[in-house]
Amino acid sequence: QVQLVESGGGLVQAGGSLRLSCAASGSIFSINFMGWLRQAPGKQRELVAVISSGGGTMYGNPVKGRFTISRDNAKNTVYLQMNSLKPEDTAVYYCRVGPSIVVTSRDYWGQGTQVTVSS
Repeated sequence: QVQLVESGGGLVQAGGSLRLSCAASGSIFSINFMGWLRQAPGKQRELVAVISSGGGTMYGNPVKGRFTISRDNAKNTVYLQMNSLKPEDTAVYYCRVGPSIVVTSRDYWGQGTQVTVSS
C-alpha cells in the first residue's frame, strides 16, 4: 500500500501561481511514475503532468509552458509548480503514483486538492 498526502491547493487570481505537493509513504518500491491529473466539474479527468523516477516528463497540452513538474526521490515527493494560471485551470487536482506512465488499476491516488482561479 502507498499513502499519498497532497497539499498546496487554494484560490488564486488569474495570472497567479500555486505550488502543489504530494508526499508518498508506504510501499514506495512500487513507485516509478508520479504525476497529476485534474478534473473540472462536468469534464473528464485529464492529464496535467507526469514524471518518471529518472526525471523524464510529459505534460498535457493545456498546461505546457506554464506548469512544471518535479520530484524529490529522497523524499518521495512530487511537486507541481503552476504559473500564469487561468480560470480554465480550475479543477480538483489529483496526485497519482504507479508503475506506468499511463493510468492503470495498480495506481494509487491522493484525495484531491481544489484549485480555483478567479478571473
